[in-house]
Amino acid sequence: MESWLDFEKPLMELEKRIRDLKSLSREGHPEIDEQVERLERIAEKKREETYKNLTGWERVQLARHPLRPYTMDYIGVLAPDFIELHGDRLYGDDKAVIAGMGTVEGRRLFIIGQQKGRDTKENLRRNFGSAHPEGYRKALRLMRMAAKFGRPILTLVDTPGAFPGIGAEERGQAEAIARNIFEMARLPVPILAIIIGEGGSGGALAIAVGDTVLMMEYAIYSVISPEGCAAILWGDRAKAPDAAESLKLTAPDLLRLGVIDGVIPEPLGGAHRGPAEAAESLKRAVVENVDRLSAVPVDDLLERRLEKYSKMGVFLE
Repeated sequence: MESWLDFEKPLMELEKRIRDLKSLSREGHPEIDEQVERLERIAEKKREETYKNLTGWERVQLARHPLRPYTMDYIGVLAPDFIELHGDRLYGDDKAVIAGMGTVEGRRLFIIGQQKGRDTKENLRRNFGSAHPEGYRKALRLMRMAAKFGRPILTLVDTPGAFPGIGAEERGQAEAIARNIFEMARLPVPILAIIIGEGGSGGALAIAVGDTVLMMEYAIYSVISPEGCAAILWGDRAKAPDAAESLKLTAPDLLRLGVIDGVIPEPLGGAHRGPAEAAESLKRAVVENVDRLSAVPVDDLLERRLEKYSKMGVFLE
């Protein structure tokens, strides 16, 4: 199954021509091989130019790509022995949040992430990756368990934002997010947070307070969606591409601003073009950073974490 974005259409047409010519070549037209080779060189150059010069809005589209690997896809590679735990012990089990324990290359971790669906039925079950308060409280329950057993925490962030419905607000959505941020700031174990797709607002931050925060190359991380920003500033959601540029929500932007600590490379064109390669790249980053953070004494870890977030932003008095 292929799914091409609007800005990728010229590439799609070029690759279709190459496939058609290769089909003719197999039918006994060797003189076409030279033309195929020429077009493949053109296509490779076009791919490099296209993905090297992406706009903020084009990166938003890649981060939301329907074939992009989700949390459970990565967990399947990272920790094949993953055991999922359910429920917040207060209200219920939110399927938008995955939480459990697993072993990554011999390292026992607690893994927490947000999960979207591949089709309408699963998206309804997962609430499109937008957690309710019980999802964040489930995450916090597992984080406290990690602290109890002295295990590092890995979080995989992929959400358009916390669910804003009336029921979620009645059950304390804002308190649940604030509580997670407060407690993550002082958990006495290493925390590695990775934005793998969309990192939307407080819904993302509720599981993204880490000693190290990384982003996949084509992921996004922002205080608000481009559409929401455009609706507020200009009263027109169609101006979302302009908002995407202003929000500085891409991995290169956020690395330059010091909001994140590193970028995990993806295959050219996005993780959906090479899911196995993307997963291996993520696994290497997890192993490297968990080992590094685990070697830091707890008191130093907490001091550095506080310092990391205290120095973000610019303040004028």
